[in-house]
Amino acid sequence: MLTAVERIAAAVRVPVTADVEAGYGNRPEDAALTARAVIEAGAVGMNLEDATGQPENPLLDLPLQIEKINAVLEEARRTGVPIVLNARTDVYLLEVGAPKRRYELALKRLAAFRDAGADCLFVPGVRDSETIRRFVVDLQHPINILAGPGSSSIPELEKLGVARVSLGSAPMRATLGLLRRMAEELKSSGTYRTMEAAPSHADVNRMMG
Repeated sequence: MLTAVERIAAAVRVPVTADVEAGYGNRPEDAALTARAVIEAGAVGMNLEDATGQPENPLLDLPLQIEKINAVLEEARRTGVPIVLNARTDVYLLEVGAPKRRYELALKRLAAFRDAGADCLFVPGVRDSETIRRFVVDLQHPINILAGPGSSSIPELEKLGVARVSLGSAPMRATLGLLRRMAEELKSSGTYRTMEAAPSHADVNRMMG
């Protein structure tokens, strides 16, 4: 994955951030090594999530997650690259605990991430405007929201005080949906209407630089 990050960073003229999941290991040292690899790949930002991948214990213990955040920031200081750390909690995305208690659980974790030095706080899975507004007001720190069909628009999220909007895997999945519709059209009618909006070869070559 970091090879792909390196290729992207070399090909574009804007800052690149890398989604490195939970830092590829449960130890603070693993998170530090991942941060160093992200920086060496040419990126200047990274996501760090708190999901464990274990249904029985879906979130990493908060003290350990704080240690990982500290390790990432210390590695950034050591290398001299002020990496932008987007600290993520999956309380809502994984539907951890009773619905009525999720806000307080997510708020506690996000506030701890903020106090540990995270530059941005990512809370995927939150859709309703009032909950988003509460996070913005209660945390007083840049908030990242995962948006997609059914989410508030970018201007609406901006009015709520959201600092960053991510789309995650939705664009890739939407592209796969288009490919499926193309195949279904070819199979059912043998026509090509779903391909009509495709850019020309020349346009694609310009996009690829």
